[in-house]
Amino acid sequence: MPFEPLESKRVYQKAELVADFVWDLSEKWHSFARNTFGSQLVRAADSIGANVAEAAGRFHPADVCKFFYYARGSLYETQYWLRRAVKRKMITEADLQTILGELDSLAKEVNGCITFQRTRETKKPGK
Repeated sequence: MPFEPLESKRVYQKAELVADFVWDLSEKWHSFARNTFGSQLVRAADSIGANVAEAAGRFHPADVCKFFYYARGSLYETQYWLRRAVKRKMITEADLQTILGELDSLAKEVNGCITFQRTRETKKPGK
């Protein structure tokens, strides 16, 4: 079976899209907002894709799931920071809705990956 590059996987592509969108939003903020709030938001958004990448480097289904769980946690953290950004008038409601739509789609991808790994784990010989 040929190796499929991580960059070709839809879940990874969506994670990169979200991270880049968040970066583009936050780099426009003044230094205080960027250095305090923005760094937290960017780290959370970047962590989604980083954990997807980490999961791709694992083999055992439980190990893979662990990193997809981390990715999902970072996704929820990103949603939290984005809602705070609207409340603090750092982004528009329209920007929030755009990125939340992408995050919702990404969450479904991550959950699908978790489900697949759980299925893979239960199909082991002798179970």
